[in-house]
Amino acid sequence: MPATTAFLDASILDCAGRDPYKGVLLVEGRRIKKLGSASQVFIPRDARKIDLAGKTLMPGLMDAHAHVGLVDYHGSMEAKYPGSTYAFTVARNIADYLDSGFTTIRDAGGCAWSFKESVRRGLIRGPRMFISNGFISQTGGHGDSRPHHHLGPPQHDHPLAPPPFIADGPDAVRRAARENLRQGADQIKVMAGGGAASPTDSLDVPQYTIDELAAAVYEAKAVRKYVMAHVYVPQGIMNCAQAGVLSIEHGNFLDEESASMMKERGMFLVPTLVIYDLIAKAGAKLGSPAATVEKIKQVKVVGSQSIEVAIAAGVKIASGSDVFGAYAGNHAAELELKASVMGNMGAIMASTRVNAELFGILNDTGALEAGKLADLIVVRGDPLADIRILQDSSRVQLVMLEGNIAKDTLESS
Repeated sequence: MPATTAFLDASILDCAGRDPYKGVLLVEGRRIKKLGSASQVFIPRDARKIDLAGKTLMPGLMDAHAHVGLVDYHGSMEAKYPGSTYAFTVARNIADYLDSGFTTIRDAGGCAWSFKESVRRGLIRGPRMFISNGFISQTGGHGDSRPHHHLGPPQHDHPLAPPPFIADGPDAVRRAARENLRQGADQIKVMAGGGAASPTDSLDVPQYTIDELAAAVYEAKAVRKYVMAHVYVPQGIMNCAQAGVLSIEHGNFLDEESASMMKERGMFLVPTLVIYDLIAKAGAKLGSPAATVEKIKQVKVVGSQSIEVAIAAGVKIASGSDVFGAYAGNHAAELELKASVMGNMGAIMASTRVNAELFGILNDTGALEAGKLADLIVVRGDPLADIRILQDSSRVQLVMLEGNIAKDTLESS
């Protein structure tokens, strides 16, 4: 018979529609067996009982825009992280997500399938992972890191990291998508607009034609997967909508027309506010070029406005952090910034239930409900009262992933 764990006297934040309440949650094997008030849940005699008085029990957090494989974005990753030092750094980034209360992450490019497989085999401690492998970019687009003076082909930055695919025209994009899927991608990441970190483009322009984007969408849908797109400007967002892209990453210049099109097509917006804040404050000190910092400042001031536009249009708002390199470890700070626009509950829902819907796993996780996988965390304090406590990993005292306890510091509290 599967092992049973009973969480007692918890403040349950189920993200399933109920207001927080005091109650009991029963886990049997990999799944939640039952939850409710103490009088509603029968606790088997042989169950492991965990008293959670003064603590919040809630679904595991999710990050829809992680970059655990981008351990450095300035200079050569291979020179700074030779050989297995790169692998150990990526492993540390992955484990940090789990210890911070994230039970699922969607990597938005730069992490190879082998790291996901290492988590599956138990070689690396980590959350459930959905990976994009290498992103797909047009020549001179956001995924093309060559400076103006570089006359040769793109260079592979590290032998253990998937390189970006530089592809022009529908057929080349189609082939890149197929190759990426062959390498184990769970979704396809395309660069549909300019970016801050790319050296030869402007961030306020669209990239890729509708036909090129549609080629990637077709290949993803053929194997029951989808396309996510980096893009800031309305024209690029609308190109993505017409091509069938599911999620818009960043979308800082979203306007009413592009938001309406996203709503009509059931698309998701994945704002990534924290990375702009971090780079604006520390980018120059950490080696970001002045041009990159200036671009970041342009998108930073409109990030919150895009969420307001999306809310007004009824667009589904998911949550990603986009942290990488020296900024790794700040993923939970994204919730505080979103909360300033959406409220604490809205930010928590974006990083749990809505992200699960985007990933296509809402039937199994994203909320505390009977029958769902036991992906849950125990937090000392009340994140609805102060969402900043989620940034303190010591307050995340227990992490359970599919019924297995991955972190437990309750006895030391």
